[in-house]
Parts: sequence; C-alpha cells; structure tokens
Amino acid sequence: MAEKILVVDDEPHILSMVSRRLSAHGYEVIVASSGEEGIRKAEKDPPDLILLDQVMPGMQGDEVLSLVKKNPAIKKIPVIMFTADVKKVRIGEYQLLGAADCLFKPFTPEDLFSKMEKALGKSS
Repeated sequence: MAEKILVVDDEPHILSMVSRRLSAHGYEVIVASSGEEGIRKAEKDPPDLILLDQVMPGMQGDEVLSLVKKNPAIKKIPVIMFTADVKKVRIGEYQLLGAADCLFKPFTPEDLFSKMEKALGKSS
C-alpha cells in the first residue's frame, strides 16, 4: 500500500510539481491550498507525512504545525516544513513545535526525498 503524503501550500505550481514527483515515486498524494484545509484533510484521512509551507495567507505554517501537534488524532504524523524565507526561518522553533525537518525553497527532488525518507523512518 502506497504511503499517503499531504502537501499543504498556497502556490499552485508548488502543489503541482511536488504532487507529480511524489506520484511518480509511488506515493498517494493529497493536496491542500490552505492551513485550514490541510488540517481538515489530515483529520478526515490521516496521511503518513505532511509537507507544510510556512508562508500562506490566513493561517501560517507554524500555526498549522502547532494545531496538528496538539490534536490527539493526528499529532504523531511527521511534518516537514517548507519555507522560502531563509532569513526569517527559525528551524529550532519548528522543531520545538514538533516538526520533523525543514526544506528551503527552492529545493531539489533529492533533498525532498531524502528528508521524506528520514521522516518516514526509511533511511539508515
């Protein structure tokens, strides 16, 4: 059975690119274009991993991460944060909130899959 990945990002081209890559590698992909939608989808059909953008209109990624980690139904799902804002990112804060890892945009497919495998417990 394919692992299910929830991708939460407000940029359609990022959702499309990441979804295509993940699907091509055999993952089942669920997409959400806002934090609120991402939480709803995670609660309804819990994924194996969440890829979460930091900068989104409405609820920011760190707020979504905090809500996910406080929700008993979905708190054990690993979350990898995406961010394009290298200067403002505080990886330590993401980790304190419960993030498994962080990816800086733009990122390579190799970086994405490496961090995903680690978060899913597949790498040595």
